[in-house]
Amino acid sequence: MRILGIDPGYGTIGFAILDLINGERTLVDVGVITTSPNLEFGVRLIEIYDDMRALIDEYKPEQVAIEQVFFSKNVSTAIQVSEAKGVILLALTQAGLPYREFSPSQMKAAISGDGNADKAAVQKMVMLELKLNTPPKPDDAADALSLALSLSFELR
Repeated sequence: MRILGIDPGYGTIGFAILDLINGERTLVDVGVITTSPNLEFGVRLIEIYDDMRALIDEYKPEQVAIEQVFFSKNVSTAIQVSEAKGVILLALTQAGLPYREFSPSQMKAAISGDGNADKAAVQKMVMLELKLNTPPKPDDAADALSLALSLSFELR
C-alpha cells in the first residue's frame, strides 16, 4: 500500500510517500511544495491544487494522512492554512483518496508512544523505523513523513 503524508500550509506544504508492503515500510520520496509569497493568495491556492494533483498522479497513493490544523496565536495564518488545506482536501477527494486526519498529539503518540513527545524524540523514532541517517529537512517534510508513518502503523 502506498501512503501519502501531508503537512498542510500555504507557503510550504510537506509531503512524504511511504510504501507499506508485508509490514515493511519503505520511504519513496519526501519533500515540500512551495508557493511564492509574491503571488496573490488565490493564485497560490491554484498552485497548491495543481501540485497536489501532480503528486497524486505521479505516485498514485492509496491512503493519505494529513495533519489537523491548530493555531492559537495568529488567526489570519490559521485561516489561510485552513483554506490551503481545503484545496488539498478537494484534490484528494476528487482523486477518490481516503484520508485520515491526525492531531499533532495523535501523531506523536503513534510514533513515540507519548503524545507530548518533543520534535527530536519523534524524529529519532522516524529515523530508527525507516533506517535513515538524518531526519528529512525542512521540518514540514519531516512532519509529513511522521504523518505517513503514523497511518502505516494503523494499517499494518
